[in-house]
Amino acid sequence: QVQLVESGGGSVQAGGSLRLSCAASGYTASRVCVGWVRQAPGKEREGVAHLTGYGNFYYHDSVKGRFTMSRDNANNTVYLQMNSLEPEDTAVYYCAAALRSWCGWTDFTYWGQGTQVTVSS
Repeated sequence: QVQLVESGGGSVQAGGSLRLSCAASGYTASRVCVGWVRQAPGKEREGVAHLTGYGNFYYHDSVKGRFTMSRDNANNTVYLQMNSLEPEDTAVYYCAAALRSWCGWTDFTYWGQGTQVTVSS
């Protein structure tokens, strides 16, 4: 069974940084797309970043240059380094995955529990 466990959320002031972690189990990284999706109150879910099984990283335009996704295959973990955080980044951030090598964030079928990120001005 695929399981995603997230951590790293918290509260920071504008301009600060956080690093989110997502530990995955139940599948190998070589056969999975994994990424981060966020949802702010009253808004629809928005894809933030994702990594395909081919090793390609993709970012939403709103976070390009500020967020960086990375992976640690030895621990089957992916990270989202978030720098220069803005109040508009406030949301619940979800780790998500799909058992396929190529995907967009709308293809995710497995989800973590979510972790709250709050950015104050």
